[in-house]
Amino acid sequence: MNDKNHIQFDNLLYSCVDKKQRANESFVQEHAFGYIISGESHFKTNEGMKVAGPGTIGLVRRNQLIKSDKVPPIGGGDFKAVNIFLDQAFLRRYSAENKLAPANNYQGDKIRILPPDPFIKGYFDSLLPYFDHPKMASSAMTELKSREAVELLLRLDPTFYDFLFDFSEPYKIDLEAYMNQHYMYNVPTARFATLTGRSLASFKRDFEKVFRTSPGQWLQQKRLAEAYYLISQKGRKPSDVYLDVGFENLSHFSYTFKKAFGVSPSLV
Repeated sequence: MNDKNHIQFDNLLYSCVDKKQRANESFVQEHAFGYIISGESHFKTNEGMKVAGPGTIGLVRRNQLIKSDKVPPIGGGDFKAVNIFLDQAFLRRYSAENKLAPANNYQGDKIRILPPDPFIKGYFDSLLPYFDHPKMASSAMTELKSREAVELLLRLDPTFYDFLFDFSEPYKIDLEAYMNQHYMYNVPTARFATLTGRSLASFKRDFEKVFRTSPGQWLQQKRLAEAYYLISQKGRKPSDVYLDVGFENLSHFSYTFKKAFGVSPSLV
């Protein structure tokens, strides 16, 4: 991916934005190891908001739903960050090659903020020249950098072993509780199925038993009800609400809202 805001090759991503930007993807599919150079990242999960400022180095666990904003410095300048994604295929290969013992089921925090460490800071600094000179990058280099990242994380904190090498998939969990906590994330129904430990067919069947309606209808009604509450009771603007409750664009949100409530969201 190459645009004015992002440069990506293989599993490395450099971000640079000059105004607040909502991330397009709510689902973190693979472990993300990142460093914020300037500005802030605001991460919102069902457990609350986390704010990571300049100099923050963190590790975000795979298979979770997150809303995030990239926020440039208040005094001006760009938000800048670099990330490396540690995917399951690579980690399984690393585990096999190094004959690692099976990991325990990871039960810790899904977003880990690392303490200051000169070696990890130096590691991220070593990635930056490749974004200025992409011809110097190669698959062999990104593989080497992925291995270096794992070695540095395990040296820093042995508990990252279970974080990285727990390959278990989500098990079947309480569907009603999960959906009431995560309905505002704009992801496909198939993704909700995976995250609740079900096949798509099983998810739809269990969903209709619990909620007496289809996932699509329930999600729309739930999101609209929350939007109505935020606008009418909390004084929020429609333009500030639609993304937070899981709609993709303002025009579709406004049309759906008016169809449901008989009035434009701007007139509530």
